[in-house]
Amino acid sequence: MPTRDPFGDFEPLVRRVYGYVAYRIGAGPDSEDVTSECFERALRYRSSYDAERGAPATWLIGIARRCVDDWLGQRREGLPESALDRAGHGDLEEVVLGRLSLEQALSRLPPRDRELVALRYGADLSARRIAELTGSTVNAIEVALHRAVVRLRGELERQDAE
Repeated sequence: MPTRDPFGDFEPLVRRVYGYVAYRIGAGPDSEDVTSECFERALRYRSSYDAERGAPATWLIGIARRCVDDWLGQRREGLPESALDRAGHGDLEEVVLGRLSLEQALSRLPPRDRELVALRYGADLSARRIAELTGSTVNAIEVALHRAVVRLRGELERQDAE
């Protein structure tokens, strides 16, 4: 049986992968590079895609997770300055401030929480898809996601209070 082309509807896939990557490492050129690396790997290994094992987006997010981990591993020794440091002073738009605040709050969460938030809101995956991707149960993912969001809200509230 021929395998369905995982890149049939390319544009939404790029947005999902970029959204996931941006949640993990911050929006900008680095996220664009990691997203490109993900699609390069996917094109190289497109024959390994199996539609029976999941949707193309789930397959690509799995590749993106490895690309992000590789990128983070390369940056461990000399982490680049955060977007908050790069922003400088001046009149920043409310949207930019909100994104920077979110980035800072996300950076304070445990890695598993950051990963779940990125998969759910960055990649726009359902709890079911996240469970498939991580090898967990849907219920465990829903509970973990709820707790991660509660912790994220707490971090945002703490930032606002400061």
